[in-house]
Amino acid sequence: MNSSDIFALLHDVAADPRFPVAIGIAALSGLVRGFSGFGSALIYIPLVSAIYSPRLAVPSLLLIDTVCGLPFLFSVLHHVNRREVMTTAIAGCLVLPLGMLALLWVDALWLRWFISLLVLFAVFSLVSGWRYHGKPTLPASLAAGAMAGFGGGAAQIAAPPLLIFWLGGNNPAAAVRANIMAYFAIQGSLSIVLYALNGLLNAQTLIVALTMGIPFIVALAAGAYFFRGTSDELYRRVAYIIIAIAGLISLPLFDALR
Repeated sequence: MNSSDIFALLHDVAADPRFPVAIGIAALSGLVRGFSGFGSALIYIPLVSAIYSPRLAVPSLLLIDTVCGLPFLFSVLHHVNRREVMTTAIAGCLVLPLGMLALLWVDALWLRWFISLLVLFAVFSLVSGWRYHGKPTLPASLAAGAMAGFGGGAAQIAAPPLLIFWLGGNNPAAAVRANIMAYFAIQGSLSIVLYALNGLLNAQTLIVALTMGIPFIVALAAGAYFFRGTSDELYRRVAYIIIAIAGLISLPLFDALR
């Protein structure tokens, strides 16, 4: 593809009437990601899938979130529980290819239902206080990682099982946030390789990721700034409300109203 083809594709993406809405979604998801350390996929994926498709939403967020999140990971490395992260990440990386196959083979409408319901289930479980209250044993860590790996491969939604697992312990918000950011960096790097090998990172995806990445990283930096000094309770409450709204309005049930 030459430069004229790239500019033509960029023009087509920017001229699409859905593009301004997608820019707003990217900025909102970046703000929540920077503030809470998670939540970008729980907002971006269902909403962008609703206006475009899962096959575009999932790989574009993978590129945006992995690249934009790396600089912020270095500032929180001292909070990371390396043993917990590596155990869950190994399990997640082993199961991730199965999730990616679901993205390739499952019908887009069914995949959107799965994504929206997964988001709503995640919010319900977190708000209701459903947590894993046992010790972070090896089997529990592997199970949480495996579920995160499948969700990450299919929809870039890996946070819910990790949150249920880590928020149930004695980890403060800063440690949970750092653990999840470290997990995302590991799984995201492998996902990029697998998605590229299976043709999911095409020219349109790269253009969308580039254009959405700019508002995303600006909002992510703002969210990281606002996180300083925030209480654990407020940090969780704000993220849950935004994610619940995103999950509800992205349901295919409401397609006729859009």
